[in-house]
Amino acid sequence: MGEARLHRHTRMDDEALGDAVARARAGEEAAFGVVYRELHPMLLGYLRGLIGDDADDIASETWHDIVRDLGAFRGGGQSFRGWAATIARHRALDHVRRGRVRPRTTALDESVADMVAERTSARDSEGAALENISTARALSLIAELPKDQAEAVLLRVVLGLNGPMAAEVLGKRPGAVRTASHRGLMRLSERLRGAEEK
Repeated sequence: MGEARLHRHTRMDDEALGDAVARARAGEEAAFGVVYRELHPMLLGYLRGLIGDDADDIASETWHDIVRDLGAFRGGGQSFRGWAATIARHRALDHVRRGRVRPRTTALDESVADMVAERTSARDSEGAALENISTARALSLIAELPKDQAEAVLLRVVLGLNGPMAAEVLGKRPGAVRTASHRGLMRLSERLRGAEEK
């Protein structure tokens, strides 16, 4: 059996996603299917990086909230990605708060509630390095980063949010998000190069 690979999902452009969201808001079931298939793998990857093995459960809670509040959403594709990421992050934080007495499943669980995150450019060479390693190994390496850098990498690379949207999700300045994500990807790149040389 082959190892699962972390590869970039070919993202639907923002205009097409925004159109699908608008049609889903109007009750078109097929359009909601398009939105779900576009966003679910990215949300699940982001949540796995934050909370590990409980990601599937929290993704379900996230989709429940998305469906419940979809009628109130206003905006395009990039805004929808950010809105969904915000909901996922809030559900993950709630999960961590509820489970403080349970054993942690990832290093990021220890203080997800205290994370200050920033995002990175999904098109840089350091991000491309993540495509060639297993999902488990990628999440393990990301979990070793400082928490602000780890969440920044997850939001930018896994969810594909742009800098301003990532900053909005995290309540931070775009420059701080870009810096943390850049530093995180540089560290990941250095670790990957070091592993290849061994």
